[in-house]
Amino acid sequence: MNLHALRLFYMVAKVGSVTVAAQQLKISQPAITAQIKKFEKENGVILFLPKGRGIYLSEIGEQLVKEADAIFKIEDRIETIIDNYKQGKNGTLKIAGNYLSTNFLIPMWVTKLKQNNKDINIEINTLNTESAINQLVSYEVDVAILGSGAKKYIDEINITKIMDDDLWFVASSKHKYANKKVSLTDIMLEPFIMREKGSYARSILESLCYTYGIELPKIALEFNGLHETLRASMSGYGVNFCSSIAAKEFIDMGRLSRIYIDNINLKNEIVICIRKDEEKTNLVKKFISVINA
Repeated sequence: MNLHALRLFYMVAKVGSVTVAAQQLKISQPAITAQIKKFEKENGVILFLPKGRGIYLSEIGEQLVKEADAIFKIEDRIETIIDNYKQGKNGTLKIAGNYLSTNFLIPMWVTKLKQNNKDINIEINTLNTESAINQLVSYEVDVAILGSGAKKYIDEINITKIMDDDLWFVASSKHKYANKKVSLTDIMLEPFIMREKGSYARSILESLCYTYGIELPKIALEFNGLHETLRASMSGYGVNFCSSIAAKEFIDMGRLSRIYIDNINLKNEIVICIRKDEEKTNLVKKFISVINA
């Protein structure tokens, strides 16, 4: 079926005049008349009845107007959905992040985004850096919020720095070194509570020891989650080397305390990752705007 011709017929029937329809559609009257006649011939129907100078619908014409009205209302809704999606007013934003970002950063950003964009859906996956990058490049997520470890994938993705996250030595507020300044050598003699080998903070801790020629500390407890390591540290046993963003809440509550090390000031960059050489969707742009606000 020729939907273009059906639309021309619908417009003529709706406004009651070929002349008015031609003006609104910016098409010549003969072109409209020819298209409608062709539609009638192709489908073996008569849409208009010759009665004086007015426009009168045949029985089938009246039926088609009702159905055409439903069709073009659906078309209008589809166009609105597409337009809203392109503008970032609806659709789904899929975000991947490491434990730090999905627990301490992304929640406040997506809450602000959702407040002004109530019709969007947001999905958040907590993954390690490698898995997050794999999901990003395979189009399973739209954006990833990660730490400095993402930089080794610079050939596959575009990376933009969001902020610095200081790395702190922390322990229970009852620890003998709580709120004190100690040497790097002394702190490394303490048992440590850390995330699994390969995690960013642990890798930096190991590099620190190699740089200063100090023996690696004993990892007394090892967890797969940052939150678990902090909870264990609060019990009064061991030292943790971790994100200041994650530790600050517990320090403010008095459950953890910093341990200060001379001349050691290490940071972890928090970065946003998107696919390389790809135009950002409006929804991703809105998310980035919230982050940068």
